[in-house]
Amino acid sequence: MQYGISNLSIVPLRLEPDDTSELVSQVLYGDYFKVLEKRKSWSKIRLAFDKYEGWIDNKQYLEISEDDYSKFKNETPKLSTDLVEFVQDQDSHLLTIPLGSSVNGLSLFNHAFDGNISEGIHPKQHLLKTAYLYLNAPYLWGGKTPFGIDCSGFTQMVYKLNGYKLLRDASQQATQGEALSFIEESEPGDLAFFDNSEGKIIHVGIIMEDNYIIHAHGKVRIDRLDHSGIYNIERKLHTHKLRVIKKVI
Repeated sequence: MQYGISNLSIVPLRLEPDDTSELVSQVLYGDYFKVLEKRKSWSKIRLAFDKYEGWIDNKQYLEISEDDYSKFKNETPKLSTDLVEFVQDQDSHLLTIPLGSSVNGLSLFNHAFDGNISEGIHPKQHLLKTAYLYLNAPYLWGGKTPFGIDCSGFTQMVYKLNGYKLLRDASQQATQGEALSFIEESEPGDLAFFDNSEGKIIHVGIIMEDNYIIHAHGKVRIDRLDHSGIYNIERKLHTHKLRVIKKVI
């Protein structure tokens, strides 16, 4: 088995080994993984954090040893908490890194970092404070940063920055936690899931106080939440149909 780590800020994770293939997620600075299959130009990887799989360009990661991989797995993640930060290499060149990047691999890269970090588990009430950092971030299928993010990437990163693990896709996240019967049983930080006409879960957001929800739809935005789903005041219609509310924490 081979192992790798992202030494670049934001690396695309694709469905197939091709630059034109669908973006299924992103590998942020410091994310580490197993290499399941290596070809001439591409590698199929499985991320350590959420076991998500996809293809990454061989030029966009650094190979590491099994010992390094195990070391990272046993460490508490140290994540950057500013919208944009930078690390400095041994030649004093700067590399920007986005919110939620891991700085556990600094010594491996010979990089220096003096920004703010988050580590360990934070109280549930911190989730919304973190969520506001992504407010107005444009929607991007497969995105995980303030420069472009999808609905489940948003919830995953908010939870991750507070020390909790969510799976990558909305349908996967819906398998986690305890289902609640009514909106009234929920509290800020719980997750609301929404389905399509076929009953497939396709959307997720974070519940706020007073029947509001923050979610990625066009951009990370705040809308009303009722028993039917998400109500967009600007468009005066329901945009998503409520399926289930889950308490993960």
